[in-house]
Amino acid sequence: MSDLLGSVRLAWSVVVRNWVVYRKDFIANISPTLADPALMLTALGMGLSPFISSIHGLSYSQYLAPGMAATTVLFTAFFECSYGFYVRMTFESVFKAMLTTPIGTGEVVLGEFIWVSIRAALMAGGVGIVLELLSLLPNPWAVFLFPLIGAMLAIPCGAIGLLASSYVRNINQFQTVYSFIIAPLYFISGTFFPLNDRPVLGALVQVSPFFHGVSLLQMAAWNQFSPERIAYHLSVMLSYALILGLWSLARIRKKLIN
Repeated sequence: MSDLLGSVRLAWSVVVRNWVVYRKDFIANISPTLADPALMLTALGMGLSPFISSIHGLSYSQYLAPGMAATTVLFTAFFECSYGFYVRMTFESVFKAMLTTPIGTGEVVLGEFIWVSIRAALMAGGVGIVLELLSLLPNPWAVFLFPLIGAMLAIPCGAIGLLASSYVRNINQFQTVYSFIIAPLYFISGTFFPLNDRPVLGALVQVSPFFHGVSLLQMAAWNQFSPERIAYHLSVMLSYALILGLWSLARIRKKLIN
């Protein structure tokens, strides 16, 4: 037990270090993450709503709303754990310096996951508040669930970023990861259109951790809770978090030691 607490304290040191650097350019750091969903909601939600009939009794803007919170989580987690981690590992040699202290590779990865979960929770909560102010959340209490779901969703999304960091040979190769992994997860996730009447796509997205996070956010936003659906989506998302998290730990440990 004492070893576990010690590891958590060391991992928290990684979180503190990231925050100290992050806050120096706070506005510049949060702007792209918040601007992209806002522009998407404006362009598609407000732009297309007059031309699209209601979906499940919701306007198109209301349908898009929870997906915008999920988008913020996806981009926050992936880019922080891909480009951000890679820069710290390759160009700044931050982790080489950390490994000369009691901090080990396990604490580095755990710290990155804690950091990205906190960021994602705050971002999702911020987006939720804005959506509530715009009257786009049929369930106003969803703003309290968005940070919790966002923190959990950030783990598998961040793990994909860490795995990418362990496999790419140069920073330009992240573009390939985004194009062939992140973009499909994003666009085919139930964020922009429902998948329950599309059997093939509906079956394919079951292997996407992002889809299950989107589904949980949609249930919270629309007040359409189902114990069976919650149990299913939550268990799959957490399973991906565990599997991808352990895989990324093994890969990063090998990368940092070598």
